[in-house]
Order: sequence, then structure tokens, then C-alpha cells
Amino acid sequence: MNITQKLRQLHGDIAEAKDGFKIVDAWTLAERLLTRVPVDQAEATRVVAGKDADGLLTLLDALDAPKAPRPAAEETGSFSHDDLSAALRAFKKRLKLVRLNDESRLGGRYTSGGRTSKVDAIEPPDGFDPGVWPALVAEGRLSDSGGGFYSLVT
Repeated sequence: MNITQKLRQLHGDIAEAKDGFKIVDAWTLAERLLTRVPVDQAEATRVVAGKDADGLLTLLDALDAPKAPRPAAEETGSFSHDDLSAALRAFKKRLKLVRLNDESRLGGRYTSGGRTSKVDAIEPPDGFDPGVWPALVAEGRLSDSGGGFYSLVT
């Protein structure tokens, strides 16, 4: 589950909840998550301060709105096959480590829960040209999850 999916889940919890404590907890988590996504932070602060559920939904819709796509030929033409392969290997390694970190987290008990990770999208690793990730999306090796997050195509 990525951040935008979690924020949509929190919006649903806020809209449906009748318990004041659950609403307060949901808004607190939504405030923390909104600082990590590329939205207008002044608007996000206003939405959270006013507990504006419709405003939160508007922010999420703006976050998921597709940006103008760049031509695929221009993206893939500037990177060699070796560059794309190295970036994809680094992405797979980062995804593997993030999932392992998520699975090894301790639960409420003294041992880990033994459950599988639900992480499906991550921010790509640093050290590569930012245009390499859209090039991998154009080739069909990655999918753009929005908000700067990418996932493997299965």
C-alpha cells in the first residue's frame, strides 16, 4: 500500500467514522502523510486545520491526476541499455530491502508476526538520472504509481 492509497483509506475512515477518537487519529496520520507527498503544503495545512474532508479528497485527486506525458521515444533514446538495466537492478534491490524491512518489523508481541509485506511501490533509488524511471515505464518494465512512486510490472 502506498501513501496515496493510505490517504484514501483515511479519507474513507474520516467520512464513515462516528467515533471522535478514530477521526482525530485519522486526521493526525493524514497530516503526517501529507507532508511526504508533492502537494501544495499551504493547502494541505488549511485542509488539516479545518478538518475539511472534501478538501482532502480534492488534494488526493490532484495528486493522482496524470501529468502531461513526455514522448516515449525521447525518454528511451537518451539512455543506453546498460544504464536502464543498472537502474532496474538497483530498483529491484531497493524494493527487496524495503519489503524485508517491512516484514521484519516487530508487532505487539515479542516476536515478528511472520506476515508478508504489502509494500508494492517505492521511490526510486538516488544516483540515477531522474529521466531513467519514465524511460523504464515507457518500456513496460515499471509502472508509475503517482507521487514519485514506482512499482514493478508483474
